Amino acid sequence: MECTIRWVPDAGMAMVAETGSGHLLTMDGAPDGGGRNLAPRPMETLLVGAGGCTAYDVVLILKRGRHDVTDCRVKLEAERAPSEPKVFTRIHMHFTVSGRNLPEAAVARAIELSHEKYCSATIMLGKTAEITTSHEIVAA
Repeated sequence: MECTIRWVPDAGMAMVAETGSGHLLTMDGAPDGGGRNLAPRPMETLLVGAGGCTAYDVVLILKRGRHDVTDCRVKLEAERAPSEPKVFTRIHMHFTVSGRNLPEAAVARAIELSHEKYCSATIMLGKTAEITTSHEIVAA
């Protein structure tokens, strides 16, 4: 896996990343740090990546278990250390999983497997942050 990050000097502190798979991602900073607030902050993209990683796992695990999952949303709330390095210290993930006849135990187990075995992003962030989860199931 690789990516290239390029600073865009004319845009303050904006950065453009090109991923190894050929996709572009723009990031920017807050105005008080020289940015123009034109794109997500780098730490926001880290949090988004963790949420995407775990949602991907949960859907895949449920589908492999032949469950009729129709939607999965994860709301993440995070706290960071007050001083440098401002690592994440707490992350809460609330999953809203929709489907037909989804067993509570299957959804809970999919979330647990993601966080204990499969989601490299949350497992890595768990080295500095306390990660908690909650979930709800919505009938489709």
